[in-house]
Amino acid sequence: MVMFKKIKSFEVVFNDPEKVYGSGEKVAGRVVVEVCEVTRVKALRILACGVAKVVWIQGSQQCKQSLDYLRYEDTLALEDHPTGENEEMVIMRPGSKYEYKFSFELPEGPLGTSFKGKYGSVDYWVKAFLDRPSQPTQETKKHFEVMELVDINTPDLMEPVSAKKERKVSCMFIPDGRVSVSARIDRKGFCEGDDISIHADFENTCSRIVIPKAAIVARHTYLANGQTKVLTQKLSSVRGNHIISGTCASWRGKSLRVQKIRPSILGCSILRVEYFLLIYVSVPGSKKVILDLPLVIGSRSGLSSRTSSMASRASSEMSWIDLNIPDTPEAPPCYMDIIPEDHRLESPTTPLLDDSDGSQDSPIFMYAPEFKFMPPPTYTEVDPCIQNDNVQ
Repeated sequence: MVMFKKIKSFEVVFNDPEKVYGSGEKVAGRVVVEVCEVTRVKALRILACGVAKVVWIQGSQQCKQSLDYLRYEDTLALEDHPTGENEEMVIMRPGSKYEYKFSFELPEGPLGTSFKGKYGSVDYWVKAFLDRPSQPTQETKKHFEVMELVDINTPDLMEPVSAKKERKVSCMFIPDGRVSVSARIDRKGFCEGDDISIHADFENTCSRIVIPKAAIVARHTYLANGQTKVLTQKLSSVRGNHIISGTCASWRGKSLRVQKIRPSILGCSILRVEYFLLIYVSVPGSKKVILDLPLVIGSRSGLSSRTSSMASRASSEMSWIDLNIPDTPEAPPCYMDIIPEDHRLESPTTPLLDDSDGSQDSPIFMYAPEFKFMPPPTYTEVDPCIQNDNVQ
């Protein structure tokens, strides 16, 4: 009977555990091993993978597809350590910690950003295998995060986006006017924390009260075996005031902030993560009038940083203005010169309607009793208290 030897500790540790990697960057770390008793190790191997997968059940069919972004294999060596009779065998003893270092570079081509959705994911990990003679292979796995660069400062993403739409409304097959909406945003690309400035015009000629709204929506698209699965989710929203029949309304720079979300995934053939700005009008008893403006959420916000740097530079370059403040302030004008002594309210009553009969007893009048403004004390720079003390 073969007795299985237990491993006290076996784990993958990255040199920078919090780092988010990009294409072409180096991933480095070590595999740490601790044993409970003397153990002979034949080899320690690692496998680094990056895979996009989608899977869901549609009827009796399982839709499944995968796409490889990364695959790296290597056998690690432990330097300056005694070996057994076989030169390739390493003897590990309890009380010591053994570290196998590794490093590899991510591919230069486009990589899918790490993502986990309902029907698919993009995962990156390093798996280590500890091979021992007459013992089962021990495995351990550690994930790391990758984010593909999406630069929102390209000309296409800096251009304004606009659209307009109109819908005729009916009631019991009888025409009941129309509802129209037109909207524009200054650019298409945004990053987490940016504010989307919305300019929109709404017109309501139907007999119902309508409500304008806007929302950021995420759309996840999964593709496998010629089938497509689409999920949408509202992330954040804002609403305007009610628009009554026969009136219009406008938004001039209404703000909607981009919350903490993942960048867009647009280059993967089996999984897409897209974002849209929906500007729509809710019409009771009828379909919504919806405008769909595409957004691209990036991983770098050059616009925000550029704006901040320009503001700080302008602040540093601004010089103080010489105010030429006089040494002795001038006395303020006399109150009596501005408000005459006989100043009174011209009329003690204020009419609320035009067709009044002049009677102060009428409920449509407010009565204000006659009064006189009391002048403040005359301004002087001599303290009267000091004068009184001198007299005493």
